[in-house]
Amino acid sequence: MADENTDDRQRAPQGGRHGERRQVADHVPVLLETAIEFLAVKRGGTYIDATVGLGGHSLALAGALGASGHLIGFDKDPAALDIARQQLAKPPDERRQDWPSVALLHASFAEIGERVAAGEADGILADLGVSSLQLEDAARGFSFQADGPLDMRMDPQAEPAAEQVVNHMDEPTLAQVIYEFGEERRSRRIARAIVRARPIRSTAHLAQVVTAAARPMKFARIHPATRTFQAIRIYVNRELEDLRALLAAAPQVLQAGGRLVIVSFHSLEDRLVKESLRQGAHQGQWRILTNKPLRAGPQEIAQNPRARSAKLRAAVRL
Repeated sequence: MADENTDDRQRAPQGGRHGERRQVADHVPVLLETAIEFLAVKRGGTYIDATVGLGGHSLALAGALGASGHLIGFDKDPAALDIARQQLAKPPDERRQDWPSVALLHASFAEIGERVAAGEADGILADLGVSSLQLEDAARGFSFQADGPLDMRMDPQAEPAAEQVVNHMDEPTLAQVIYEFGEERRSRRIARAIVRARPIRSTAHLAQVVTAAARPMKFARIHPATRTFQAIRIYVNRELEDLRALLAAAPQVLQAGGRLVIVSFHSLEDRLVKESLRQGAHQGQWRILTNKPLRAGPQEIAQNPRARSAKLRAAVRL
């Protein structure tokens, strides 16, 4: 089991385009039933899937909304949106006449406050995990499990890519990124090794450099490059900045009684969600539904190992 300060997403196998098709068929979102239960979906309501991914949560939401409902989905990754659009365009035959309107937006959930009117939504669901579509495609450069380019961008059109961070960021800033976003105590040593090894052109090369610098500790439960890869990915995709924007906008977008459900995968995310909800509760914005984060049970973890690091928190807008 990975350290709770680090997510398990580097453990995903690689699959390329064939793996992409297989993953769509096999994909089961983490904590799906629990998330839908805490959203308390109302027929005819308006719900936001802030992280559409392969469409697993969106399908479950659409199935509960009915023809008078409205589903709004956000995702940075145009490839994921294309797959989700195909999935949502083919409702089960028995639901074809009872399917909600669906709007999928190529945008970060940080833009929810700009794209959705105040008080319009009955619920917001955000699964902060990196998509299997991204992890399993070596060409996207998210994982060191197979060699690929230093990319790591959820939106392929965004800047910077990981290559720019690894090869052009100055050493003190790089060390700070690795420490802040990876909670890596050996950040200075790792940053120094990266700068000395430049140019670094692939994920395998980066993992090799980091592993040599990190000097893996005996009985370590995660790969020595995991925290550095996590840190660079978070920085490249502005993950924590976007999460802060989502948490700030959620009370305005949700109507009274609307629900927010967030599934996080590492301590940086979970800490932000916990502190934001507590502050909002103190200010009279939220009633917190989960005093402690909810975790996946043994059966779900056995079926889906990445569920082991998932934490779900939920609140109701007052």
